[in-house]
Amino acid sequence: MLNTFQQADHPILPKASADEASRQEFAKSFKGFIQSTLLPGLTPIYQGRVARSFEKANGRAPADRRDIRAGMVDDIYFQHYASANRVAQELLWESVASSVDRQLPEMNAKAAQLSGAAKAVLDIPEGFAPPRYVTALDIHCMPGGYCSEVCEADISVGALYDRGVYLYSMGYTGPNNDDMGRSVVNYLKRHMPDFQPRRILDMGCTVGHSTLPYKELFPEAEVWGIDVGGPCVRYAHARAAGMGLDVNFAQMNAEETSFPDGHFDLVVSHILLHETSGKAMPRVFAEAHRVLAPGGLMIHADLPPFDLMDPFTQFILDNETWYNNEPFWGAMRDMDQIALAEKAGFDRSQVRFDTAPMAVMEFAAAAEGYSQEASEHVAEREFTAGEFAPGGGWEVLIARKADASALAA
Repeated sequence: MLNTFQQADHPILPKASADEASRQEFAKSFKGFIQSTLLPGLTPIYQGRVARSFEKANGRAPADRRDIRAGMVDDIYFQHYASANRVAQELLWESVASSVDRQLPEMNAKAAQLSGAAKAVLDIPEGFAPPRYVTALDIHCMPGGYCSEVCEADISVGALYDRGVYLYSMGYTGPNNDDMGRSVVNYLKRHMPDFQPRRILDMGCTVGHSTLPYKELFPEAEVWGIDVGGPCVRYAHARAAGMGLDVNFAQMNAEETSFPDGHFDLVVSHILLHETSGKAMPRVFAEAHRVLAPGGLMIHADLPPFDLMDPFTQFILDNETWYNNEPFWGAMRDMDQIALAEKAGFDRSQVRFDTAPMAVMEFAAAAEGYSQEASEHVAEREFTAGEFAPGGGWEVLIARKADASALAA
């Protein structure tokens, strides 16, 4: 699918000058070139010379992604691909940072104005300490990470993320950067049309881009987005208000929230898990179980576990671990998430993986906007790798908490 649309504007999205817009479009197009032209070349390189060289040197064929990597890292074509990918990542953040820096005082003031007029809660507690696995490095090379603040009531890294992640995804997160949330929402509409949650929690919401579709689908629900980054939730709260939606946001750790037991009917996350840690991830599952009401759903949307992929695809995706400041990216996909959910308290028979087709494909199918007809058409098509997420869909881990009658039995 060729992306020709642009990111939809909203009151606090950084506004680019002509030069900034040109640099941003170049960064987006450069990433597209790498994905469409350089990436496909890795397969014949591996099959034609790297696998053969590995077998000659080791007396056996490569067995897993680690063997494949050991052979590929010395190949000049792979080195060209990997270096181009890293340069593109750094270019896209730099292209947005200048816009944010130039407008930051005005953007901070606008965010404060929007949040001040909103009915929804914004909770930034005094003395909150973000976890080290978030602050120890700039995840996906984003300058400042999620938590850095350069002034009082700062939203800078939230603004940087909102525009930067659109460029990073080459537009495949959709005009509102909400593809993951909207994809899960569409999945719920298709598969659980009678499900009507009263309260919804989005863990690790960053700027609330995937949080808002839940408020659209369930307008009467109490919706919360939480994140460890203060500038992110400030930006998220103002962004939601500017888009006309009353959604509550709080700076909070998904490992240990302040919500009461059984408060939510739906707990979701979107690419949160691979940005936690081996110790944190089980705690996130346990906390989701604690705050869910009996019969409630936990849905984590991410890329698939490695055991659902062939070794070469594992190798391709694991490059994020090595070259994009995503240290838990590969390790998370090796973990048995169903076993983790069971240990957290979910019945194993109520835990499963499924695929939510990418909602951005619906946008392409229905130029006037999203439609159920287009959504169903997309759900039936056969996806191929290279559409931002492997297979054109998001892998969702779905777990239902036992209801009162099941617990009694």
